[in-house]
Amino acid sequence: MRRSRAALAALARRLCACTACPRLVAHREAMAASPPRRHLGAEYWARPVPGFGDARARLVLVGLAPGAHGSNRTGRMFTGDASGDFLYPALHRAGLASRPDATARNDGMKLRGIWITAAARCAPPANKPLPRELDACRPWLERELALLPEVRVFLAIGRTGHDAVLRLWGERLAAHPFRHGAVHRLPGRPILVDSYHVSRQNTNTGRLTAAMFDRVLGEAARLASRG
Repeated sequence: MRRSRAALAALARRLCACTACPRLVAHREAMAASPPRRHLGAEYWARPVPGFGDARARLVLVGLAPGAHGSNRTGRMFTGDASGDFLYPALHRAGLASRPDATARNDGMKLRGIWITAAARCAPPANKPLPRELDACRPWLERELALLPEVRVFLAIGRTGHDAVLRLWGERLAAHPFRHGAVHRLPGRPILVDSYHVSRQNTNTGRLTAAMFDRVLGEAARLASRG
């Protein structure tokens, strides 16, 4: 397992040097150069954001992309913005995270049995990576998952995460439509579970409540523990 952690760390270092998508490079750096007032003076990560978690994870959470002033600032997935403020308390309630608040990549947060990653690794304008940018990022996800041999379940946080997993497997999207709470069982593959994204847009409007997410997360964790 020590070898797996070292390989994941080496992959993260290579990822952080990626400049394959000029539009995303320009945007992530522009956000760092002109932060909102609440983050004035902050040192932004402004690079691709690597995955984070337990190298022995049986459950992998796949999100959309780093937030411009969240992960693009802190350098850790779902950390430093409203999405993380919703996600990490839920992970803590489920026994998957050591603490309910995620503020910085060096805040001491530890994950148990779960790995957090995303379809795109750089903050995109309007939170919408282009298809070609998702295609360019897919090999990073593939390499990362190859270093997580115990994975049994994917939890897709939003349609983009759902589609990223299916495309990685070469599956037809129309054959496995995204739906909150859906459990997709594909022969010879890990189980894929769907959830609405934990974005402020969904959580502030009630489209996704804490109780709704707890149920989906609990089901994904239960399926992962069963192997």
